[in-house]
Amino acid sequence: MQAQKREEICGQNIEYQDQVEGRNAVLELLESGKDINKIYVEKGEKQGSINKILKKAKERKIIISEIDKKKFKSMCQTPNAQGIIAIIPPFDYCEVYDIIAVAKEKNEDPFIILLDGIEDPHNLGSIIRTAETAGVHGIIIPKRRAASVNSTVAKVSAGAVEHMKIARVNNLVETMHILKKEGIWICGTDMEAEEYYYRQDLTGPIAIVIGSEGNGMSRLTKENCDFLTKIPMLGKITSLNASVSAGIVMYEARIQKMGK
Repeated sequence: MQAQKREEICGQNIEYQDQVEGRNAVLELLESGKDINKIYVEKGEKQGSINKILKKAKERKIIISEIDKKKFKSMCQTPNAQGIIAIIPPFDYCEVYDIIAVAKEKNEDPFIILLDGIEDPHNLGSIIRTAETAGVHGIIIPKRRAASVNSTVAKVSAGAVEHMKIARVNNLVETMHILKKEGIWICGTDMEAEEYYYRQDLTGPIAIVIGSEGNGMSRLTKENCDFLTKIPMLGKITSLNASVSAGIVMYEARIQKMGK
């Protein structure tokens, strides 16, 4: 998504704030009931799921504009928009306490993911998608030196961003202290940890920290975790993609929570 971007569409300047691209992502957005300012559709024959999208958009009385291929391509922020772009207000980040409130409403122990410097929007989108399916109550990301929710993230998440609470904070370590005061244990993932993830107790109120793609967790973040855990590395490659690591540990926590 790109804030306050200006494009020349149909002979006039149009300001918009954010956009979501791709059929699955736009369909999830429509079904979530969230605000959509306008939908742009590439001119041409309409087949498959795009007809379902347009029907839902008309039912919600959302403005639909057909534009030619050249103008549509100039708007795209991802390589495969699949002929459709939804223009929306900027992503509505929540507060940390909103995430905790979701867990309380469900009468569940808080299950939170903290991302320490994830810069690749594809990784962020994948983590959000996995977190939503694993029953995570919310994700916390830092404002600096980290990916934010944009059109690539929305598309890679397959629409999961519309169902996941995401907080964006100034200081991750301070946020960890807030979570601790709420009785939430902080588990950091680190390749130098002594204990494997499947031997750790991940039940109860838990926040799992996933480090950046290249450097892992920062020193201060690591020092403020309650305990650390690692994933076995048996091959010649000594690290996993951040989204893969996140998925492995998230589902171990989910399995333990289901079995307790």
